[in-house]
Amino acid sequence: MNKAFVRESDGDDDEELQPAQGIPHGTPNYITPAGHARLKEELEHLVKRERPHVVEIVAWAASNGDRSENGDYIYGKRRLREIDRRIRFLTKRLDIAEIVDPLRQGDNDQVFFGATVTIGDPDGSEHVYTIVGIDEADASVGRISWISPLARALLKAREGDSIRFMSPVGVRELEVLDVFYGDLK
Repeated sequence: MNKAFVRESDGDDDEELQPAQGIPHGTPNYITPAGHARLKEELEHLVKRERPHVVEIVAWAASNGDRSENGDYIYGKRRLREIDRRIRFLTKRLDIAEIVDPLRQGDNDQVFFGATVTIGDPDGSEHVYTIVGIDEADASVGRISWISPLARALLKAREGDSIRFMSPVGVRELEVLDVFYGDLK
């Protein structure tokens, strides 16, 4: 077949066939209630506001005639594909989400999903991390994914335990100073 009649893929099909990014095969997408609410809010915004707005722009641009050199049309269609890709991603993530409420842990000194953990370095510095879902991880605010090396080392540890884990700079040993379960915003 002549290549002139073959449609080139923009990579969307490959993305849909792959398992959810970062989630180990066969495990649910653990997420906190706050993280779940943020994903639902983003999905709702894309479906009810962003996508209809871009569709209006594309329709207007298409009505102007020649689409081959129409920047509004070309970039609008590209933005529409990006929005649709994000909507599919969010829909899939929310479908496999398993909400785990950290407040249900109560007064527990053992580290599980949703725990806010204070750890101490051998040099005396302290760091606070909250173990959250993959989609809500943000190291800049101390939220680490439950599948990260540090979180995996912390899981099931108790206050006063020493943990070892492989960091980018090599093996590190840290002490669990405090475990707290609170409402995550």
